[in-house]
Amino acid sequence: MYKNRFWIFQKVLDEKTCDKIIQAGLAEKKQKAKIGKKNSINKKIRTSKVVWLEHQWLYDLIFQFANIGNINAQWNFKYDWAEPCQFTSYEKNNFYGWHCDSLSEPYSIDHKFENFRGKNRKLSMSICLSDKKDFTGGDFQFDFRDRSDGKPNIKTIKEIKEKGSILIFPSNLFHRITPVKKGTRYSLVSWFLGEPFR
Repeated sequence: MYKNRFWIFQKVLDEKTCDKIIQAGLAEKKQKAKIGKKNSINKKIRTSKVVWLEHQWLYDLIFQFANIGNINAQWNFKYDWAEPCQFTSYEKNNFYGWHCDSLSEPYSIDHKFENFRGKNRKLSMSICLSDKKDFTGGDFQFDFRDRSDGKPNIKTIKEIKEKGSILIFPSNLFHRITPVKKGTRYSLVSWFLGEPFR
């Protein structure tokens, strides 16, 4: 297991930057969130709306924190690309059940995007864009259960509820977003790709 299971930059983005990201997301047409390789809708696992953003200024922003977090947490993963950023809105009763971001196999060597071919998701990033006063519920949780006994070991990451906070973690860790009880939770998520671990 990793020495550091996740890395937090608390309240590192200012309100103006968070609001700029929200405005970029709200300016695009939302779609229902999908899951898995088949890119399917499953309301038993996930209910939220998403928008895909590929602005260069966003990549310039997120890569610097991914790089610092990767070093500070002592993972030292090698990656060289990021997927499009996913702007997500969770409204009342929206959630995302237990899942991990890494896929069972690398992206196909025939993938339509050259920079995805043969690569795995190695690092995941989640940025809280909403003020914690604007929503209740919507907690980010990990399950760090020991495989030998299988008992749940759930940890709620309270620090990520602060607006402008960034959470970085290895993409193979199981996590979820609990149902939002009130208001709207906005977040930005991205995944960093590299050659398979050897």
